[in-house]
Amino acid sequence: MPEYIKQNVQWFPGHMAKTRRLIKESLNLVDGVVEIVDSRIPMSSRNPELEQIIKNKPEIILLNKCDVADQNATSIWIKYFKDNGVIALPVDCRSGKGLNKFDGAVKEALKNVLQKNRDKGMENKPLRLMVVGIPNTGKSSFINRIGKSSKAKVADKAGVTRQNQWFNVGNGIELLDTPGVLWPKFDDPEVGDKLAFIGSVKDEVTDIQTLSCRLLETLSKTRPSSIEERYKISLSENLQGWEILELIGKKRGFLIKGGEIDYERAAVIVCDEFRAGKLGRITLELP
Repeated sequence: MPEYIKQNVQWFPGHMAKTRRLIKESLNLVDGVVEIVDSRIPMSSRNPELEQIIKNKPEIILLNKCDVADQNATSIWIKYFKDNGVIALPVDCRSGKGLNKFDGAVKEALKNVLQKNRDKGMENKPLRLMVVGIPNTGKSSFINRIGKSSKAKVADKAGVTRQNQWFNVGNGIELLDTPGVLWPKFDDPEVGDKLAFIGSVKDEVTDIQTLSCRLLETLSKTRPSSIEERYKISLSENLQGWEILELIGKKRGFLIKGGEIDYERAAVIVCDEFRAGKLGRITLELP
């Protein structure tokens, strides 16, 4: 029986502190901000410091990876942001789904900026937007897709972009890419868990078995059918995460010498398949 303990997920590399300073310093260069969040955890994947940093700059929120989030939940989030005065779009930056509405959203969010430019006789002045978001939410994929280029580095892991980069994406829009930045401390341990579930915290700083057990316990309470259908197992009430992981390991035949369950292999599979949407379209939080 594996043992795991509750531990708060924390990750704040030095380059992230630098990024926070760069964002503050670069604000006077841009007309607005595009914040990319993960559709599965739209609030937990927002940087709570960002609102203070960007202050009165117009903002657009892209609910990325909408193809692996619950559609009804995404609609609820879009209404929530609209009610709070922010334009939000459901998108999938890898496939380009939903990005055809981006230009219109920019012009709507920045209509006051456009009017000021026209009043000054500078109607052709490009709109400059800063792209922000925590690690692994899809900033580079967004820039590559919207600009039809492959200049921004892309990887399905946290912490790839390490410096500010400008991109001219056409239609009078220029984007400033920034490295993904988390905040110094996750006051709510559930937020840390959710960020680790989707891969915004490097697996190297978490225990993958502990993480998968927490994920399985969360899903067993909210979406047990997603586990049962994917792994062809039956869940009884009040199973602990390690017990579910053990069932999955047995079902998949993940065994090591002596017939013991290979918990590490099962844990990696569970986390990878959740992140890839193979357990179904799941949203982990609502407004």
